[in-house]
Amino acid sequence: MIERAEPADAGEILTVQRAAYLTEAQLYGDPYIPPLVESLEQVRKVIEGALVLKALDGARIVGAVRGRLSGTTCLVGRLVVAPDRQGQGVGTALLRALHEEMAEAEAFDLFTGHLSEGNLRLYRRLGYRETSRERMDDHLTVVYLRRTPDRSPPPR
Repeated sequence: MIERAEPADAGEILTVQRAAYLTEAQLYGDPYIPPLVESLEQVRKVIEGALVLKALDGARIVGAVRGRLSGTTCLVGRLVVAPDRQGQGVGTALLRALHEEMAEAEAFDLFTGHLSEGNLRLYRRLGYRETSRERMDDHLTVVYLRRTPDRSPPPR
C-alpha cells in the first residue's frame, strides 16, 4: 500500500533511507553522501513541505520517495527501499504513484550515480531518459534523467 507520509513517519523513513543508501556509499567509497548525513529534523521538514509517499507492508514502512514541483517539473528525490524488499517492485510502485499524484507535471527529473546500474535500469524501464552527465570527482559522475509523460490524445 502506498500513501502520503506524515511528519511522524520521519524517523522510520530516515531509517529506511540510511539502510538503502549504505550500498550506494560503499559503491562510491563515500560514507558522507547526503542521504546518510541528513538529520531527522531535515526529513521531517521535507515531509511537511513536499509530497513524500511511503510504501507500507502492514504497519512497516518499506520505501519512500519525494516529489516537489519546480515550475512545471516534478523534482524526484530519495527513492528508497528497505534492503530486504529491493527487487520486489516497491520502487516501481512508488514512482508510478508519484507520477499519478503529480499528474500536472510536464516532466519528472531525477539523478543518480553512474555506477548505480539497478537504479538506472529502473528509471529507464519507467520512461526516464538520460539528459546529461556531470563528473563530480574521481569516483562519481552524476547521471541526470527526465521523464516526459505522454499527453497525446488517445487514437480514434
